[in-house]
Amino acid sequence: MQPLSHFEQMRPSILGHAVTNHFKRDLGEARATAIVLEVLGSNQSSFEELHKFEEKVQGNFIFRAKIAGKHIVYAVSASKMLVFLRGFSNFSEYRKYLDDKQGLKAAIEGATE
Repeated sequence: MQPLSHFEQMRPSILGHAVTNHFKRDLGEARATAIVLEVLGSNQSSFEELHKFEEKVQGNFIFRAKIAGKHIVYAVSASKMLVFLRGFSNFSEYRKYLDDKQGLKAAIEGATE
């Protein structure tokens, strides 16, 4: 049996989820909704990577999934909300987004208020 991922260990404590408007704009409403449902269900069939832990930013756990060349960034907030943040086609833009710790924190806080 394979050990549980960092996300799967946290999953029972997640109280709800939120989707940022930026996430919807990056992916389009229909695709964003489909991805949210797949991540919530831990359906790995269409993902190249799922629940890859990136880092902890001021109490928020940042994760990444990859599907059809898109890097999906989501977080489990300090308040135990699953927040879908952004979707990137370009890996360097994704890395740049992760480097902006204050921006990440603000996006998570804005989505969970």
